[in-house]
Amino acid sequence: MKILSISTSSNIASVSISENDDCILELNIDNNKTHSETLMPLIDELFKTSNINLSDINVISCDIGPGSFTGIRIGISSIKAIAESLNIPVIDVSSLEALAYNIQDIDCKTICSLIDARNNQVYCGIFDNNHNLLEDYIADDINKVIESLNKYQDIIFVGDGAIVHKDLLNINDFGYDNVIHAKNIAKCAYNKFKNNDTKTADSIMPLYLRKSQAERMKQKNG
Repeated sequence: MKILSISTSSNIASVSISENDDCILELNIDNNKTHSETLMPLIDELFKTSNINLSDINVISCDIGPGSFTGIRIGISSIKAIAESLNIPVIDVSSLEALAYNIQDIDCKTICSLIDARNNQVYCGIFDNNHNLLEDYIADDINKVIESLNKYQDIIFVGDGAIVHKDLLNINDFGYDNVIHAKNIAKCAYNKFKNNDTKTADSIMPLYLRKSQAERMKQKNG
């Protein structure tokens, strides 16, 4: 089974083709252009370089957030168009889930994915070492998130939120990647596929854990 996966929830656009959960090819780009400019050309390059045809794809997956509101909308609209044209199922993966899959073959009890939301705010996902979500996602001040983690032991932190707040988290070094990868979205998607957790293109929705800045300003100003 071939899976086309994309990530657009961060500054980096990431696309991959996997055979089940084994990555055939992944391409990443961060060139200060918008995802609307870079995503489709990057997907075209992916297929040309891999010598795989779009018609060979059986499932398509993407991250649905949290993260960049604009990027998420671009990613979801793109996979909807592709999935509808091919009449294939879609698997949605949260950005926090995808980050947790960066931690492979590392001895730990708990994985904490953190995405920076600016102004001391983070999006947080807490997983066991098999990437199973342990509680609802959190969007809160980093200090409150740290307090909520007191009940967990042997935690590995991953994501750009962990980089931003590494001093508070007492992280001296990262021995792993903190980027959201399409290939890890595919790994998660494959596990969901085995559990029959697929959707139709028209049912995929963004995962917003808080309102956008524009919406917050509008609410503040009445």
